[in-house]
Amino acid sequence: MYNPENIYLVGPMGAGKTTVGRKLAIALKKEFVDSDQIIEVKTGASISLIFEIEGEEGFRRRERVILEELTQRRDVVLATGGGIVLDAVNRARLRSCGFVIYLNPPFERLLERTMRDRRRPLLRTEDPQGRLRAIVTERDALYCQVADMIISGEHKTATQVVREILKEFCRL
Repeated sequence: MYNPENIYLVGPMGAGKTTVGRKLAIALKKEFVDSDQIIEVKTGASISLIFEIEGEEGFRRRERVILEELTQRRDVVLATGGGIVLDAVNRARLRSCGFVIYLNPPFERLLERTMRDRRRPLLRTEDPQGRLRAIVTERDALYCQVADMIISGEHKTATQVVREILKEFCRL
């Protein structure tokens, strides 16, 4: 079976990167890392608080530094933040340091997973559904640009997504 040294999961908020990443890491006997969790641990603050104090720009600076550190590790499955692809340096780093999988579930699934979650600072608007749609539309081409593999999550559980990924690895 093909087993790239590092696997990076990208996709919008609510795509299931953390859930799939944990299961995939177990299946491949790799370390699982979540970039947003690492940022929270290193700063001692939630993502929401970082956004509140430093704005999105401040958060993205922190995200770039953490990604640089995490892509130097070996044998990891990394769940990235949904906006990691907004930065050209991050996109280049992802492409050059590992195998990138774009988790691309249908919009309706993203909506059901994110609408009740108050920890999503980008969705704290008058129209969270419209904002989510704009984010997904804006970033889709960037996710595709970095992806070595695109997995649609339509009507699939996290376990089914992991099986699909592992099946594709067998073909590579």
